[in-house]
Amino acid sequence: MHDDAILKLRQIFSDEGSIRVITHIDTDGLSSGAIMAQALKKNNQSFWLSTVKQLEDDMLNKLLKEAEKQKWKAIIFLDLGSSKLNKMKEFAEFLPIFIIDHHEIDPLFDSKSLNQNLYFIGCSSYNDEKLSAACLTYLFVKEFDKTNKKLSQLAILGLIGDTLDRNLGKTAQLILEDSKDSGMQVKRGLTVFSSMRPIHKALEFGSNIFIPGVTGNSNGAFSMLRDLGIEIRSPHGYRTMLDLDQHELSRLITTILLRRVNYGNEEIINNIYLIKISSHIWDAREMSSMINACGRLGYSSLAVAFLIGSKRARDKIENVYVKYKHHIIKSLNIINGLDKIIGERYILINAQDSIKDTMIGTIISIMASSFIYKEGTVIIGMAYRKDRKIKISARVVKGKGHGHNVNLDKLLRSIISVTGGEVGGHMNAAGCLITKAKEKEFMDLFGQKMGIEEIKIVA
Repeated sequence: MHDDAILKLRQIFSDEGSIRVITHIDTDGLSSGAIMAQALKKNNQSFWLSTVKQLEDDMLNKLLKEAEKQKWKAIIFLDLGSSKLNKMKEFAEFLPIFIIDHHEIDPLFDSKSLNQNLYFIGCSSYNDEKLSAACLTYLFVKEFDKTNKKLSQLAILGLIGDTLDRNLGKTAQLILEDSKDSGMQVKRGLTVFSSMRPIHKALEFGSNIFIPGVTGNSNGAFSMLRDLGIEIRSPHGYRTMLDLDQHELSRLITTILLRRVNYGNEEIINNIYLIKISSHIWDAREMSSMINACGRLGYSSLAVAFLIGSKRARDKIENVYVKYKHHIIKSLNIINGLDKIIGERYILINAQDSIKDTMIGTIISIMASSFIYKEGTVIIGMAYRKDRKIKISARVVKGKGHGHNVNLDKLLRSIISVTGGEVGGHMNAAGCLITKAKEKEFMDLFGQKMGIEEIKIVA
């Protein structure tokens, strides 16, 4: 499907020099990086992989100068670059550029600009099916070498990291089959925090399924299981979700549904993906949280090392994850105490410097998936960076019908066209970067764009 890009890569592999790989810091980006790293290593390629929070014009200008000095033989962007395709034409003037990304394309980009030095692999190549960047990266390296099929499990991890694992399309199903052939197990069950952890902990820390009185409440989790007559221990230790028999699971599901009657009726039963890395089995949803934790707290290299099988990294990643959960709890408590600008269809939270800019997207995502807010509500979070810029993350609260009429990527682009700044994302999740000088203007324009006339501020 990408014959020209494949031929170009084969040519580059035979040349002298190093390949520069730049990927995003979230689970999808880091999974993409791990896939590409292993494909390059297998072909004895020298490469330098680094991660970024997002591609910014200043960063790209520095990278352009660096590329000229270092004389790399190619640059590969993963889970990044769709919104910067026009800028990438400058790079492609003197070295090959590969962009593998699933985000929405810069609307001003002319596809005719793609040439022998600029290659873009996106979802449009697969009938616009919703695929993660890790899926696209996997499909590309598999097309290059069929034996890369063993990397398919990391593609599914990226899919789960971007919550694209519901209603899989034809291409994603094919990747899933490759994953099963490569050692992944797929079972049906409750999509809680982790099917591999003790039941009470899985219920307490679950954010995919909000359970009133249980989520975030250890005593509530113990109490519910006790009332249901579900033992949390066996002679072999703590029981997991996978240890429950059919009757126990049925009672648990019924109770959760009754407790959630006022919090949305989305499916709480779905596939549980058990990924095998270095002879160890992991619940992919928990693994995704661990990888994302590393990226958000500055341990991206540890995450990639873990994904390619480093036992040393596996021992360290748990500690990072514990630290990350503490950050989340602290940030959620801070959010609860902040003033919020609330309109008929949105909530805007300006955290300023009280929450790390690398955490604001995660916190807004948790809020959007809590089912406390009405379906279709737009939640915007703002956090200061150290360089006098503001990181802005936007999410839409989805329900079973996923019905809303707001495209967040287009909404933010329309505002940024006035305030200036940089933007990228999808319909349901997007982000942008503005200067502090444009803070009030952005907030005012956002309210206007959402069609809100009356705004109230509540704590």
